[in-house]
Amino acid sequence: MNDKAYRYCPLCRTELRTAEHGGKSRLECPACGFVQYRNPVPVVAAVVERDGNVILVRSIGRPPTWFGLVAGFLEQGEHPEAAVLREVDEELGIPAKLESMIGIYPFELFNQIIFAYHVRGGPGAIKLDASELDAYKEVPFAKLKPWPRGTGPALRDWLVARGFNPAYADFGTPIDD
Repeated sequence: MNDKAYRYCPLCRTELRTAEHGGKSRLECPACGFVQYRNPVPVVAAVVERDGNVILVRSIGRPPTWFGLVAGFLEQGEHPEAAVLREVDEELGIPAKLESMIGIYPFELFNQIIFAYHVRGGPGAIKLDASELDAYKEVPFAKLKPWPRGTGPALRDWLVARGFNPAYADFGTPIDD
């Protein structure tokens, strides 16, 4: 989302103007002083490992080859480690154990900051959250094709730490089953 999406103040509805704040161009309200800083939104992502595979998911309405990591937004007051386990439980319906943090990744396209974790998925049948997801795949490490933006760099870093050296592929590149 860019500054063009913000035209009016969310507090008093006065038209916003551009001004410098903190050494950067921001939108401000001349009437009440509100400043739109556009701070990134925190997101968690999980490389869910289970039985030598990584579980990838597809969101409802996405093209058939668009599989990605389990991910979601932090709730107010929630620690990222708790959030990632909650997301795995909500989206996959399986128990999970936090293994390690992979890293923190900016995703400018959606103004997000991604906290990525390695999570070990527990036993049981996967029960997708039908309000968000419509498919999943369990993909062997060697067949994973990380994408260059969003959660893709976290997946690549995780694979490299395990001795794989995959090249980036466009998001949605088909995975050989």
